[in-house]
Amino acid sequence: QVQLVESGGGLVQPGGSLRLSCAASGSIFSIGVMGWFRQAPGKERELVAGMAAGGRTNYLDSVKGRFTISRDNAKNTVYLQMNSLKPEDTAVYYCNAYINRNDYWGQGTQVTVSS
Repeated sequence: QVQLVESGGGLVQPGGSLRLSCAASGSIFSIGVMGWFRQAPGKERELVAGMAAGGRTNYLDSVKGRFTISRDNAKNTVYLQMNSLKPEDTAVYYCNAYINRNDYWGQGTQVTVSS
């Protein structure tokens, strides 16, 4: 059984920073792409950032220059450093990972950007 456990969400003022973490656990033989999605109320889930095992990254245009994805392969963990946060970044953020040739999701963590 593979699980993704997220942490790091919360309430932050505009311009502030948060760091999300997502740790994969269980019987893991291989991990491919790891990434972060988000879903705001009334909107579709969208890819925020992804990172391949080899290090290649991609970002949603609106977060480029503000968010940074990284991963620690030894810990099976992916991170999302979010700086210069804006109210429009408010959403539930979900970790996603391709593990053992299957797609897994975390439970989601709320990020609220508000003064």
